[in-house]
Parts: sequence; structure tokens; C-alpha cells
Amino acid sequence: MTKKCPACETRHKERSEEEKKKMLARLSRIEGQIRGIRKMVENDLYCPDILIQVSAATSALNSFNKVLLAEHVRSCVAEDIRAGKDEAVDELVNVLEKLMK
Repeated sequence: MTKKCPACETRHKERSEEEKKKMLARLSRIEGQIRGIRKMVENDLYCPDILIQVSAATSALNSFNKVLLAEHVRSCVAEDIRAGKDEAVDELVNVLEKLMK
């Protein structure tokens, strides 16, 4: 369920503890990959080796986006459409356009 903070007008999404835990675990792994890439650069490792690790981190971020997007469509977008908020479709299209750049 999404709602707006009355003080700042920022939208929030309530997530289960399990969902949040899974998302944070994925992000922690990605964060570790990025730290590893940084160390590779600091240690002057060979460019192709770094590029392969960058590709792996990019793939992990893309995978995170797919999971998050699927959850967004199943919950937020579906709820808004059921509630007659057709602007949710326009928002989704805008997000997809940005993701596909």
C-alpha cells in the first residue's frame, strides 16, 4: 500500500519485513561487488578483469530492478488501477522509459 507523508508529501510503500530483508540483502551484495571493483582499480588490476566485474554488478542491479518493478506493478499499480487512478499507467510508462534509456 502506498501513502503520502503529510509533512513532506513524499510517497512511501509499506513492505513486509521479509520483502525488505530480501531487497536489502541483494543491495548489500551489490555494494560488496562495487567495493571489490574499487579495490581492483586501487590495485591496478587488468582492465578486462575489472570490466567483467562491472558487468556482473550491472547485471545484479538490473536483476534488482526487475524484482522491484514486478512488485511495483503487482501492488502499487494494480491497487491504483482498481481504485480508478488511471494516472498510475502514465507513471509506469514514464518509469519504463527511464529504465530503458
